[in-house]
Amino acid sequence: MDGDGSPVADGDAGSEIAEVLGLLLRRTTRVELYRALTEGMGEAVDELTYPVLSGLARTGPCSAADLAPEAGLDRSGVTRRASRLEAAGLVRRAPDPADRRAALLILTDRGERTVEELRRRLAARITASLSAWPDGEARSFARHLRTFVTEGPFGGPVAG
Repeated sequence: MDGDGSPVADGDAGSEIAEVLGLLLRRTTRVELYRALTEGMGEAVDELTYPVLSGLARTGPCSAADLAPEAGLDRSGVTRRASRLEAAGLVRRAPDPADRRAALLILTDRGERTVEELRRRLAARITASLSAWPDGEARSFARHLRTFVTEGPFGGPVAG
């Protein structure tokens, strides 16, 4: 089936992977996952702020403009979400030494602990979904997925 649920005409592996990636990358799929991961994490941590926290954990301190492509948002969307996270004590702003007009967004210690918990929840969710797989198959899948992402059509190192 393709992204709209109709069968894939060509049954080759590339077509099948493309179909599944389409489902995986859908915005609604991500939002549902973020909502489940952030449940009970506090008012500021939700499906809207998750991409900012996660992106900031990957990039380290950066401006809202630099974080925007990483988080899949525009600069103003990052700024609004960062303000919520700042009010909750998860993010702080500091002057950008390279540009006095800009501010860097930085995870606080509490923000880093929150990201660690979100990553733990994500890993646990993935592990649980793989629990019925035969021994070794999940590890093999993880290795092949890493190779596909780093050497395949996406061509770049996997960020943590």
